[in-house]
Amino acid sequence: MVAELSIPRPTFGALLHTDPAIFNQDDDETSNKTSSTSTNMSPGYYSSSTPPSGELSPYLSPWNQLSPYTKSPWIIPSPISHKLSNNGLIGSIAREEGQVYSIAASGDLLYTGSDSKNVRVWKNLKDFSGFKSNSGLVKAIVLCGEKIFTGHQDGKIRVWTISTKNPSAYRRVGTLPTLKDYVKGSFSPKNYVEVRRHRNVLRIKHFDAVSCLSLNQDQGLLYSGSWDKTLKVWRVSDYKCLESVNAHDDAINSVVTGFDSLVFTGSADGTVKVWRRELHGRGTQHFLVQTLLKQENAVTALSVNQESAVIYCGSSDGLVNFWERQKHLSHGGVLRGHKMAVLCMASAANLVFSGSADKSICVWRREGGGVHTCLTVLTGHGGPVKCLAVVEDQESDEGDQRWIVYSGSLDKSVKVWGVTDNAPKWSEYRSPRLTFSSHSPNRRQYHG
Repeated sequence: MVAELSIPRPTFGALLHTDPAIFNQDDDETSNKTSSTSTNMSPGYYSSSTPPSGELSPYLSPWNQLSPYTKSPWIIPSPISHKLSNNGLIGSIAREEGQVYSIAASGDLLYTGSDSKNVRVWKNLKDFSGFKSNSGLVKAIVLCGEKIFTGHQDGKIRVWTISTKNPSAYRRVGTLPTLKDYVKGSFSPKNYVEVRRHRNVLRIKHFDAVSCLSLNQDQGLLYSGSWDKTLKVWRVSDYKCLESVNAHDDAINSVVTGFDSLVFTGSADGTVKVWRRELHGRGTQHFLVQTLLKQENAVTALSVNQESAVIYCGSSDGLVNFWERQKHLSHGGVLRGHKMAVLCMASAANLVFSGSADKSICVWRREGGGVHTCLTVLTGHGGPVKCLAVVEDQESDEGDQRWIVYSGSLDKSVKVWGVTDNAPKWSEYRSPRLTFSSHSPNRRQYHG
């Protein structure tokens, strides 16, 4: 594993001559069978040698290929401390309900979504409660106070809340878009958009899987990204769709709210785009202000570190790129730690976590000057790591901040890890020049 600062690398197209699939499990089960508006397969979790039955999505993503990075000459091990006894597995929780696709944590409660259409609720790592939608695999979960928003394979966003009479009971209180807005909008032809030949749908409704959600709690806005290539903006207070943006040329895989009223989207079209929210009349409108990345490999995960104002992007080639606001969102470097696609990312304080189809989680620490050190690699999952959530350990000692990391996997389990950012330091990475350590000919390090 290597944390690297902007070293030129071969074009991705030159490496795209390999192979079948990242993994061979079928992704999503069939979505709402009564609706023809939603496709029934994911943009990329099946083996090309055994194609799934049913009609494939017209927005099939190219990132269901084994990473060309596995045959790249740039795979170089980086120094990883084996003295980090505080970093490691705390426990594992599982319930045979299918592969885990989404996760969210708040206090002692953990929410997990799977391809069983269920959302399980865990309290202190014990099975506590759960709720189930009528259709649609749970691809995204975000928490807003007492409300839980879930994004589904059937193109709907559902809203849940805890019962006032029974703290272990949950009930659905809404669906986005609301029936009222759907009916109201259906009367005007200007509210329809053409999604394919001879097929029009309401602008306020996702007609394909909702792949990602992100919340701007200060502004009371919810953002949803979909395989239908659109970014939609919802008002949390009344569930109204304020805006629908034709954001990308392929499926949107990730959306995150950032600093300075910015929103970042990553897509299977290989781009990361930056959108700014601005006042427009009596409302707001989002404008494209910058394209941070344009490549052949799909963008599969995004994460924003709010404290240091850094945006991280994971791709299907196993790389993590990052950009820094302090440098006017210029490219800061590349983190090379995975052999297969990065499927999920999370940030906390000066740490960033990347989960991959190679079944591992890399933990990176951001040092001064934007240099990143790989603290450790968390291994133990038997399948691709699909989702991550990080919360601060309330029992952390002063001066030794600890984090609890939850990882959901397609091996149908959730693992719980303890991570500390108080780790031994290696030699300063002052130069991107790679040399061999004089005292250890088998260990490669950066030296100034």
